[in-house]
Amino acid sequence: QVQLEESGGGLVQPGDSLTLSCPASREFFSIRSMAWYRQVPSKQRELVALMDGFGSTNYTESIRGRFTITNSGEQFKPTVVLQMSSLKPEDTAVYYCSIDGWITEVSGRMTYWGKGTLVAVSS
Repeated sequence: QVQLEESGGGLVQPGDSLTLSCPASREFFSIRSMAWYRQVPSKQRELVALMDGFGSTNYTESIRGRFTITNSGEQFKPTVVLQMSSLKPEDTAVYYCSIDGWITEVSGRMTYWGKGTLVAVSS
């Protein structure tokens, strides 16, 4: 199994920056994608940013140009990072990281999730 634990959330003011980090507890055999999602109460979890196995990234329109997803760890034992700038009150949510991949050569592909970290943007 793999544990993912997000950190870096907190209460910030509009216009501030924040960096979320999510290290994987063990090495993967192969990774299909890494991503950050967010969720507010009574709404579905929303994909915010995704990086595929080739390093290509994709962002939801509302955060494009303000958020950046990177891997600050190793290729198969990643630390998924979300750098957020120019934060807005509507960015307030619980942010979750996920990694979609194979932990062994013979294991099935699975998506692993962290437990989330709260980002609150308020003046």
